[in-house]
Amino acid sequence: MMPTSTPAPSSSGPAADAPQDGARAPEAQEPGVPALEARSLSIGYDGHEVLRDLDLKVEAGTVTTMIGANGSGKSTLLKAFARLLSPTAGQVLLHGSPIRGQSGRQVARQLAVLPQKPLTPQATRVRDLVARGRHPHQSMLRPWTSADAAAVDDALAATGMGDLADRDAAELSGGQLQRAWIALVLAQQAPTVLLDEPTTFLDLTHQLEVLRIVRRINRERGTTVVMVLHDLTLAARFSDRLLVLGSGEHRGGIVADGAPWEVLTPDVLQTAFDLDASVIPDPHTGRPLVVPHEPV
Repeated sequence: MMPTSTPAPSSSGPAADAPQDGARAPEAQEPGVPALEARSLSIGYDGHEVLRDLDLKVEAGTVTTMIGANGSGKSTLLKAFARLLSPTAGQVLLHGSPIRGQSGRQVARQLAVLPQKPLTPQATRVRDLVARGRHPHQSMLRPWTSADAAAVDDALAATGMGDLADRDAAELSGGQLQRAWIALVLAQQAPTVLLDEPTTFLDLTHQLEVLRIVRRINRERGTTVVMVLHDLTLAARFSDRLLVLGSGEHRGGIVADGAPWEVLTPDVLQTAFDLDASVIPDPHTGRPLVVPHEPV
């Protein structure tokens, strides 16, 4: 499947630099209005409640990462933000308006989504894959234009995929393919991006490569990013805010929410992950570094 912000077929801080030639910056958001907001949100499957009565806001221009034990509801919450799951109670607001009241095209122009395991189409050049990100901007009355081509070129350049633009996407390595999917998301030019475990199945070098791209688009374009990660140290390194979802007796709620040093404490790690660990400054970045204890 291709990244999308609706089930129907058919993205810290203000920008530091202007977009490259031909690129259009994400649409400006109304000052003070959260990019995403959950109000009294509950989500469940087949009568089984996963998340209960959540209230949270994602401020525009920030990188928020959801962490938590397996089954804590991280991907479930991300899908609710993406309008891929209907809440059992409450609502999600996208840039101040209920997401359920907006058309698929309206949502897709504001919100881009990269799922965990997108299905790569066969016999498709990288450039053509990335060009699918322009679908929300086209219609019968607005065919492909030079602005669309410029957006695709800019996305390929931003992810370092320009030299591979004419390669078959199915022939790419894991790291290259993930960069191609992120380029598709960038070509969509949505001001808010949801990424569900974007580093899954990648080695550490390629994980860092992908997360550096995410941080760069946030800093240079002002893109709001909400993502799910499992690696706690990488989450702390590349995020402005960490959101810890609970499991076990804390299932369905938020255990901790704040800046990395506020959230990654031994008590929170014990509560959320049943993990006995110390947290020390990373000698390179100064960000929290989680050091698990070995059993005595």
